[in-house]
Amino acid sequence: MTAAAFLDLKQRASTLSEKERQNLSAYLVRLGQERAGWKHETARRLNEMAKGKKTSVANLRKQLGHA
Repeated sequence: MTAAAFLDLKQRASTLSEKERQNLSAYLVRLGQERAGWKHETARRLNEMAKGKKTSVANLRKQLGHA
């Protein structure tokens, strides 16, 4: 995609209503989830969790400094 075409796409997206932007965002997320890389990374994370490598919400808050 050319820079001009991408700029046009961004300008058109900026004129969408809030609901239309939400729908566009959901569509783009779904597109990303169809990628092989996303599927591979999700499977890896789920496998780690199944092996007991889980983080509780409390520990996550501590790691992020929100505790």
